[in-house]
Amino acid sequence: MLAKLSTRPAVRRCAGTGVLALALLGAGLPTADRPQTDLSRFYRQKVTWAACKDPDMPKDLQCGKVTVPLDYARPRAGTLDVALARYRATGKKQGSVLLNFGGPGGAGIPGLATGGKEFMDLTNGYDVVTFDPRGVGRSSPVSCGEGSDDASSAMDDETGLDHPRALLAKLLRAAGQCARHSGPVLPHIGTVNASRDLDVIRQALGDKKLNYLGFSYGTRLGAVYAALFPHKVGRVALDGVDTLTEPLSEQGVAAAEGQQTALDDFLDWCTTDVACPFGQDRRAAGDQVVRLVHSLDANPAPTDFGGSFSGQNLVGAIGQALYSKQLWPSLERALASLVQDGDTRGVLNFATSGSGLPPGGHGNGGPVDPQDVPADNLEAALMAINCADDPDRPGAAQITKDLKNLRAEYDQASPVFGRYRLTELLMCYGRPKGTDFIRERVKNVDSARMLLVGTRGDPATPYRWTVETAARLGPSAVVLDNKGDGHTGYSSSTCVHQKIDDFLLYGSLPPSGSSCPADGNDWSATTNATDW
Repeated sequence: MLAKLSTRPAVRRCAGTGVLALALLGAGLPTADRPQTDLSRFYRQKVTWAACKDPDMPKDLQCGKVTVPLDYARPRAGTLDVALARYRATGKKQGSVLLNFGGPGGAGIPGLATGGKEFMDLTNGYDVVTFDPRGVGRSSPVSCGEGSDDASSAMDDETGLDHPRALLAKLLRAAGQCARHSGPVLPHIGTVNASRDLDVIRQALGDKKLNYLGFSYGTRLGAVYAALFPHKVGRVALDGVDTLTEPLSEQGVAAAEGQQTALDDFLDWCTTDVACPFGQDRRAAGDQVVRLVHSLDANPAPTDFGGSFSGQNLVGAIGQALYSKQLWPSLERALASLVQDGDTRGVLNFATSGSGLPPGGHGNGGPVDPQDVPADNLEAALMAINCADDPDRPGAAQITKDLKNLRAEYDQASPVFGRYRLTELLMCYGRPKGTDFIRERVKNVDSARMLLVGTRGDPATPYRWTVETAARLGPSAVVLDNKGDGHTGYSSSTCVHQKIDDFLLYGSLPPSGSSCPADGNDWSATTNATDW
């Protein structure tokens, strides 16, 4: 699924590890409302806030950290620091509200720094706090290394799908490369461990219960937290609700279909403009996009950074831009520059989610300077976390047998996004089996009521996932139906924004099943997501 970055949701890929064994806590993980005795030193922390070191950060944004176990099953085996940032409460403080902008792989700190104005109303009652989850951003970021093109381009060549044995061998090499470059955090990445970090953060902030606003993938994190710590749930709002049950193969098809619909809507709009690089013939425009992708896959374009830009890179960039109608004019100009002049700069800005993260090494458990965040961290973390959360791991024989049918299914879902999404699915090959805790145990949550928002025209998290997840969570889930378009509703709908704020600030919940009308003002570009 897809998520939030500058303050809303997006989509990426990379390979993880087939070398290191995941030490995630799995199906036997108990509900944990109280910290275990050997975790007490982590629960005694208090956050020390100071000015953020990055000179580009807003002056009123403060930074801090908490220390968490690398492995919750063996808390003495090592630690890592989770980076935090906050805007202080301006009104009477009633605690903190934590934000997760999605992904997985989206770093919270740059998201809050660039999109903080979206959340200023919440400072009337809260410190507004965000964090870079383990493996992401400043919190021991994972990476596949400078040669990660070998991983992410495993199927950039169309012939790779016709030679499954060679493809799987390449994916195995990619998995090992990601393991070597990511450091000790990689076997302990994933939503179960991130939710345990979230509880340590809650305690370190001095809050008895967690108040939380999660977007896209952040809804998965919120739901897992509620299952692990049901009696620590305060006011929790989940916007752009992720699935808890669908395997990655089904999620990929749903995502490809949603993105194809969004692309069709964009082309309907673009072909009414004389500046559209694909002309004014709507049917021909769709064919031209497909040909452009295939052409760049066969002959990638050079970039100003010395690398190359393939058709699959373009697909990722387009998918990022389709989260919001507000981005359509920028996407049109970027595509025109690419088609007419071979200029990749505009589409590259979408491909990197506008994060501008420079290349660098991975962390070793301590604080990470923003200049040391690897350029591929978003992609590497997204894939590593999604694979760590998924227990399905078909073997080589099964993949070889199913690949032809999978390819046809994904191509039918979208001639543009199908192969990109199929690549994401196959990139889990060679990694250890992920936890089955989310699929098997995150249900019938006995917690305070939570607000779940689903948007009817969401290209990344279909509205049906909101309904299905609410039914799975049980009576604690209250559904708000947003009739609008775009990924998530908080930044694109005045109504959704107000109802979430009213709940978080005052505890006022709308009746379950109530709705918000489509909003003519689409500000969702300020919230940049990244899920499947």
